[in-house]
Amino acid sequence: MGFKMGIVGLPNVGKSTLFNALTRTAAAQAANFPFCTIEPNVGDVAVPDARLQKLAEIGKSREVIPTRMTFVDIAGLVRGASKGEGLGNQFLANIREVDAIAHVLRCFVDDDVTHVEGKIDPIADAETIETELMIADMDSIERRLANLSRKLRGGDKEAVEQDRLLRRALEALEAGRPARTVEIATEDQKTWQMLQLLTSKPVLYVCNVEEASASDGNALSARVAEMAAAQGAAHVVISAQIEEEISQLAPDEAELFLSEMGLEEPGLDRLIRAGYALLGLQTYFTVGPKEARAWTIPKGTLAPQAAGVIHGDFERGFIRAETVAYEDYIAHGGEAGAKDSGKFRVEGKGYEVRDGDVLHFLFNA
Repeated sequence: MGFKMGIVGLPNVGKSTLFNALTRTAAAQAANFPFCTIEPNVGDVAVPDARLQKLAEIGKSREVIPTRMTFVDIAGLVRGASKGEGLGNQFLANIREVDAIAHVLRCFVDDDVTHVEGKIDPIADAETIETELMIADMDSIERRLANLSRKLRGGDKEAVEQDRLLRRALEALEAGRPARTVEIATEDQKTWQMLQLLTSKPVLYVCNVEEASASDGNALSARVAEMAAAQGAAHVVISAQIEEEISQLAPDEAELFLSEMGLEEPGLDRLIRAGYALLGLQTYFTVGPKEARAWTIPKGTLAPQAAGVIHGDFERGFIRAETVAYEDYIAHGGEAGAKDSGKFRVEGKGYEVRDGDVLHFLFNA
């Protein structure tokens, strides 16, 4: 299981440069003018996880298969997009299709790169996009409420649920709060997600800084950090320019480059970890002579459903799961050593899979 994250922001904030780095291609044209990204570029990238290579070495696996995630580089939005300005209608349609939003904010000063608003202010930029999405949501909700009226008169239960949730969202939006601030009961989650409100998407703020600030950020990214903390949102500091340079280097050269820049790891790794946390995702592993493989599941997933990520038959015919925690697998040299040390466990249908579990499923065909 993967997820789809949309890269959004005003024109010329570094979205396409970041996308190029993420996908290790130049598929997204990075140019110094608005709307250089006309169609949403989609990149499917491997999720870096140092644990997988260690497992493969111990398991003597012939192939290493990481889990993957999808990034979508969406055309830049401008003020008035909710009313169709710029590429607004296309932007809004594309953003509905993603699971989460990586909101790239310009936190660097460069007179050679124009800013569509004429000034460098990441907080104002964030507010511009949030406002446009909120306006679009309010317009959408009002239309949908009108369309539900006939079904409500007929006593349609699904319409009643939708009407109740739409009105709760509208109340928040009219108070200046995005839909994601509305507390939704567990039993309402499925209906809520089906509403596909733009401002219900979880947001990760990506501070794009100049190279010199890639390690510790700068005054502009510090302001974004304060804003994110106030919202209960996450943020990461990245130099898209550095990330693009790193993406074109061989692994040993990239490691040296990072060391010279005072960075412990690529910003991509931080971005993906933040994305996982944003959506409540985690990883489990399967290890054997043929392959060592990573699988992504939501936190709280039970063993049968985790098995179903591999194949539906595994879930339908689930008998039990044999598991070793990652740390125990490494410490005891694999499954055999873990068994000898009493670290090998047999779990049933009620087992909640943990991040890093090395699993083997038994099932009826």
